[in-house]
Amino acid sequence: MNPYVLTILLSSLGLGTVLTFASSHWLLAWMGLEINTLAIIPIMAQQHHPRAIEATTKYFLTQATAAAMILFASTTNAWLMGEWEIHQLSHPLATTTVMLALALKLGLAPVHFWLPEVLQGLELTTGLILSTWQKLAPFALMIQTAPTINSSLLVAIGLLSTLVGGWGGLNQTQLRKILAYSSIAHLGWMVLILQFAPSLTLLSLSLYIIMTSSAFLTLKTNNALTINTLATSWTKSPTLAALAALVLLSLGGLPPLSGFMPKWLILQELTKQGLPLSATLAAMTALLSLYFYLRLCYALTLTIYPNTLTATAPWRLNFTMITLPLSIITILALGLLPLTPAVTAMLAS
Repeated sequence: MNPYVLTILLSSLGLGTVLTFASSHWLLAWMGLEINTLAIIPIMAQQHHPRAIEATTKYFLTQATAAAMILFASTTNAWLMGEWEIHQLSHPLATTTVMLALALKLGLAPVHFWLPEVLQGLELTTGLILSTWQKLAPFALMIQTAPTINSSLLVAIGLLSTLVGGWGGLNQTQLRKILAYSSIAHLGWMVLILQFAPSLTLLSLSLYIIMTSSAFLTLKTNNALTINTLATSWTKSPTLAALAALVLLSLGGLPPLSGFMPKWLILQELTKQGLPLSATLAAMTALLSLYFYLRLCYALTLTIYPNTLTATAPWRLNFTMITLPLSIITILALGLLPLTPAVTAMLAS
């Protein structure tokens, strides 16, 4: 793609998100979401591959449907209650419709079916943008409208997403689909705590973006798209393979890695709010996700010679990629747990 065109598209992507962040009126927020969607579609379709075109079409249709639902809900609220402000969303029909529309935009269960299929058709860099940056604008709207949404609906969507995210990734061999189900599970944890502690949702979102970026950049560096090719990546860079296994365990939420922090604080907060059953179910569904992360760790670190592999060994070429961003993000994805007391003090203040 022409660098000037790519610059314009990435600028529009940023503009759409910032416009949604800054808006207090539903029409302005809707315009930001639309700019965001239209900017990423050419980036998704730049490969001219049938799978990429199919993924782009599916993405466009789901995002257009979600945007139409948001417009319908905001218009309904303005008609019935006389308010266009995002904070003044008060009619039950409007709040439920907006919640479902934002769940569709994010890929939350039960409207998650498009996300694994779309992510599977994209290259890893575009998949990274879709899994991280594209979550920001809908989440900003969800945090603003959360106080008016039925808390039982939010908890139900959160628990269902953690369950689907863990269950769906169990039988996958494609790494992009596994990361898509991982995304669904992490978003479920964020929605679960959204109404009780929005600051914890932001903390979880930040750490999710750091860990997912590290995972995607590692896979891109190793040029790995399936579990079989991942198993041969140790020949290219043993150090990176070992760190990648730790990043995956961090995504699974194992201590003493960074990914344990949000899960620990969310379970603690749910228990404080008198929801021990929801906390128990969320912790049990996290075990499902942990299983497929452990599968990937096994492929990365425990299938080296003399075990037999079905994939061909890659050439050991010199790296030409810039690895500084990967290094920084990997350090953050692994070592932030000791900062938990400082984070909890900041959240309390």
